[in-house]
Amino acid sequence: MTSTPANPASPPALGDVLAAFERIYDPAWAASWDAVGLVCGDPAQPVRRVLFAVDPVAAVVEEAREWDADLVITHHPLLLRGVTSVAATTPKGRLVHRLIGAGIALYTAHTNADTAVPGVSDALAAAVGLTGDLAPLDPDPADPAGRRGIGRIGTLPEPVALREFAARAAEGLPRTAGGIRVSGDPDRPVRRVAVSGGAGDSLLGRARAAGVDVFLTSDLRHHPASEFAEHGGIALIDTAHWASEWPWLADGAARLASALGDGRANVEIRVSEIVTDAWSLAI
Repeated sequence: MTSTPANPASPPALGDVLAAFERIYDPAWAASWDAVGLVCGDPAQPVRRVLFAVDPVAAVVEEAREWDADLVITHHPLLLRGVTSVAATTPKGRLVHRLIGAGIALYTAHTNADTAVPGVSDALAAAVGLTGDLAPLDPDPADPAGRRGIGRIGTLPEPVALREFAARAAEGLPRTAGGIRVSGDPDRPVRRVAVSGGAGDSLLGRARAAGVDVFLTSDLRHHPASEFAEHGGIALIDTAHWASEWPWLADGAARLASALGDGRANVEIRVSEIVTDAWSLAI
């Protein structure tokens, strides 16, 4: 959790807070299909408390209401696809009404936070023990420096058995009902690792081309994973989607606090610890 003490001086306006945040996670870096930015809220409203979370779900909104947050920043969009109504008769509409009724703004940083340096996958890499310089798994062609992009490639301090690396990864990530799944010889040595926060089976080919020993990501489907495993050579680790992206929240919160400069003394920033993974039980 990142927190700064309250200050009786005037808090910054929402527009100023978001301008500082967008200097770190530029909305222009988001994928063309994505929906990032301000979902609801008045840019002129004061911001004293900011809550970071992965998912804009009812439990997170309730936490924000109870804590008297003025702004919720989530990784996942609430309205990713076009809608024609936010009536309170729908689950997403009810969330919008609760937020507006409580005077809470909602902002999304999704694929722009994925591709940023450091971004979602940098935090994931650190959580599972990768050290040293990281390179993007799928570089952003718009970045001439070649640093931005989806996923990261890094190395472990020394080779370890796949089973040991998987155990370390499970220990470094927040616990979920489903835990993690491993594909490959548990005793094979691994050192060069690719990671990608969130759904990553579209990057299987990139991982193979990168010549890594193991690719850690989320939401791996049966057929792509099975076909990938048939070729051999690279192990797979499948984590819960929420767990692979949660480590970024603390980094995003810290970077926002730093970006606010002198204004950060007037803003408290908190990371939600509510587990919003979709699965609650594995039997």
